[in-house]
Amino acid sequence: MPKPSEALSTLPPAAAEALRRLGDHLAIARIRRKESQRVWAQRLGVSVPTLIRLEQGDPGVSIGILATALWMMGRAPALPDLADPEKDRGALELDVREAMRRRAVRRKEGST
Repeated sequence: MPKPSEALSTLPPAAAEALRRLGDHLAIARIRRKESQRVWAQRLGVSVPTLIRLEQGDPGVSIGILATALWMMGRAPALPDLADPEKDRGALELDVREAMRRRAVRRKEGST
């Protein structure tokens, strides 16, 4: 059995909670479609225990399996938006700080 990734053991609590909620939502989607875990797992191409792990928000489940589950729900088009550069607030804040720093440098240079 492969050694668990250190990244999985140090998952931030907010990320772990988001995965748990995503798993809950996937389980609800399956239940609303009146699909058993066995049938849904077959459609996903995974074992029932892997489906259970996915629905529990286990961070070790492959992103490919998650993408397939979202595709089965008609939600795969939402995936690219998760990391849309236009919605990257951290990068935007860095851009603003850099612009402010440049402005301060120009003011300093202009005052001499």
